[in-house]
Order: sequence, then C-alpha cells, then structure tokens
Amino acid sequence: MTYQADRPFTLYFVRHGVTEPNFKGLRCGGDLDVPLMDIGCDQAYLLAKQIDRMKLDVGLIVTGALIRTRQTASIISAVLGNLPIEVDPLFNERHLGAWNNQSIEATEEQLKNRVTPPGGESEDMFARRVATGLDHIRAKLDRRPLIVSSKGVGRILNGLLGGDGRMQVGNGEVVEFIVAPAASGAATVRVNRPHQL
Repeated sequence: MTYQADRPFTLYFVRHGVTEPNFKGLRCGGDLDVPLMDIGCDQAYLLAKQIDRMKLDVGLIVTGALIRTRQTASIISAVLGNLPIEVDPLFNERHLGAWNNQSIEATEEQLKNRVTPPGGESEDMFARRVATGLDHIRAKLDRRPLIVSSKGVGRILNGLLGGDGRMQVGNGEVVEFIVAPAASGAATVRVNRPHQL
C-alpha cells in the first residue's frame, strides 16, 4: 500500500516522549494508554526547542488520542507559540493485545514477520488505519503538519510514503518527509533526520 500524492508536500513525524513501558523495554500498544514519565516531558520540551531552532515552519500539529501523544503535542505546541492541535485516533499506535507489557526483544521477530498479536490488530488493518488518517489531513498538507504519535505509526508512514526499510524512531525524535508525486501516482520521498544534519 502506497500513498497517492497529488502535489508535493513536507510533513514531520515525532515519536512521543518516553513512557514507563518504553523505559523498561516493554511493548506499549495503542490499547495501553499510559502517560509520559517526567523524563518524557523533558524530551518533548527539548525537542520543541530544537524544532524552533531548526525553523521547520510547522503550521499544524496532528496527534493520536493517547495521553502520551497528546502530552507531547501540548508541550511542543506551547513552545512553538500555541500551534493548533488536532486529535485523530486514526494515528494511535497499533493495538498489541497480549503483547502489551511483553519485552520488545521477545516479540520483535514475530512483529517483523507480520504475526498478529493475540487480541491485537493485524499489520494490514493498522496500515489501512494510518493511511486513512493521512487522507484526513490531505487538505492541510500545505501547512507542513507535524504528526505526533508512536514508533509503529512512524514506521507505517515511512512505508506509505515510499521510504526504505523498517524505520526506527527514538522517543522525542523528529523525522522529515519531503514528498513528491511520481508519474505512477505513488509518492516518492526523501526522509531526513533534521536534528542530525
């Protein structure tokens, strides 16, 4: 599944600040709603200051509905002059069912092999949901939106937009997607980590 781009655009993705399950190396799906740790709030604040210094010209923040992403989005918005925030649950992390609070190491191979977690969401259902979320903001792409969500959503966005590989994003990290339509209608993308440039 690839995104059909009808015009060039730039969007940004940020993974929320660290939560307790993240800190402990445990799975934390969209069906586990946990807040940021204090260090996660600090990460969000420092990231927002970095975004401001990089002058990324973000005009809108779109966040999933989970508390960890809403907290991160609120902190970033405040630092960037109270940017508008839209909440869209379509950008929530994948539901991981029985894999929630299991070690990442113990479940990583199954996840890579597209196994559906017991009581969770299939990879295809998750990808379709995130693609629908991307369609919801299509009319706002000229505002250089910043999507605040979880690692899995970043991975799916990368795939939908034509990025290579199984992208990993750290807590409090920003990724830039510069997208252009191709003759086939599918998007071509340049993926940057602007904080590393």
